[in-house]
Amino acid sequence: MKSQYMLQQQKIQCVKNSFTEELQLQLGLIEVQSPLLSEHGSGVQDDLSGWEKAVAVNVKAVPGKKYEVVHSLAKWKRYTLGRYGFGAGEGIVTQMKALRPDEEDLSPVHSVYVDQWDWEKVITQQQRSLEFLIQTVERIYSALQQTEQQYIEQYGGACNLPDTIKVVHAEDLIKAYPTLSAKQREREVVKQYGAVFLVGIGGELSHGYAHDVRAPDYDDWSSVNEQGSTGLNGDILVWHPALGDALELSSMGIRVNQQALKHQLAICQQEEKLQLPWHQSLLAGELPLTIGGGIGQSRVVMQILQSDHIAKVQCSVWPEPIAEAL
Repeated sequence: MKSQYMLQQQKIQCVKNSFTEELQLQLGLIEVQSPLLSEHGSGVQDDLSGWEKAVAVNVKAVPGKKYEVVHSLAKWKRYTLGRYGFGAGEGIVTQMKALRPDEEDLSPVHSVYVDQWDWEKVITQQQRSLEFLIQTVERIYSALQQTEQQYIEQYGGACNLPDTIKVVHAEDLIKAYPTLSAKQREREVVKQYGAVFLVGIGGELSHGYAHDVRAPDYDDWSSVNEQGSTGLNGDILVWHPALGDALELSSMGIRVNQQALKHQLAICQQEEKLQLPWHQSLLAGELPLTIGGGIGQSRVVMQILQSDHIAKVQCSVWPEPIAEAL
């Protein structure tokens, strides 16, 4: 039992170390340290879908302020790039740890504990395009392929990632699978291609709904891109044979500029956020234009090792029936 446990831990570390190095090489990033807490009311906290409640923390040594365990570092990274004067083409990546206790469904791919590579990179105005977004996705996918290959060379196993990643807009899925739900549409297209970058997450589609919810103040999901479709963001999904389902590895995108921020907050009826310190900094031009996202560490490990439950590659908490079955 001990030897199996040790081997599993070595495999997990192999994947995490390899992908960290490959991601830095592909995107030109440096690894930095990051916070576990954000100050309540600063605007830095990621509100995710809007209903998740952050874990509140009172710090006795810092009276008069309230803190929350981060949901992600989407806005902290952009603030950090601006604060330290990073230029176009420069970026950061960090090993983000978070808690999402309001997760409604603890499943083989969802847990309370969240670990991801949170990355962000400064771009130019000309790079705020779908073309540049896709180029970045292809680099991330190359890092995944290199990581898989390194793992296979060391531990054996089969290659499950296809040679290329297919770019599909969420609107195209409605036309292709009009009777299916959003998750069912994802499953069908990812089963067909093996790896998909699904563009246009967060904006309203032709049937009157968004494919999935995105906060209005980090990804730009409302701008019309050069292909005439809506959105400069998306999800990286791969086919996971052990699960027999699509597995989302990353949510990412070109971030909002001043115009997109105002527009998306108005759509979501959250214009009061424009008064928060982080949002005021963006409106004042103090934050750089960026692209960024989060890449699930445990989910990447699940994919490379072909684990059928996230609990096999990370430590979290589970309802008793699930814990007993693992």
